[in-house]
Amino acid sequence: PDMYPGNCWAFKGSQGYLVIRLSMKIYPTAFTVEHVPKALSPAGNITSAPRDFAVYGLDDEYQEEGKLLGQYVYDQDGEPLQMFPVMERSETAFQIVELRILSNWGHAVYTCLYRFRVHGEPAE
Repeated sequence: PDMYPGNCWAFKGSQGYLVIRLSMKIYPTAFTVEHVPKALSPAGNITSAPRDFAVYGLDDEYQEEGKLLGQYVYDQDGEPLQMFPVMERSETAFQIVELRILSNWGHAVYTCLYRFRVHGEPAE
């Protein structure tokens, strides 16, 4: 609901995934990842921020390997809110999207995800 330090979805380690169902089928065009800025972090760093991540479109929530829509790096020195265009355009519309966090910026215990958004064109 807000961007206060610690108000995140935290998971153990530096790798994890999140599967979300969108309100409708869309043709994805971009993704947004948001993390608290370093200046607001009590530790003065954001090592728990996602670093390398990939996004997949899924036909259903049981699909093990979806369609890769792009692989990206969240820049810990960049803006808190970063937008990433779809790298692999798809002719398929998706209602289910998987965010796969592949690494973080060095935190040994956990990774924090504050906000992840999916942008796109509604399917007819």
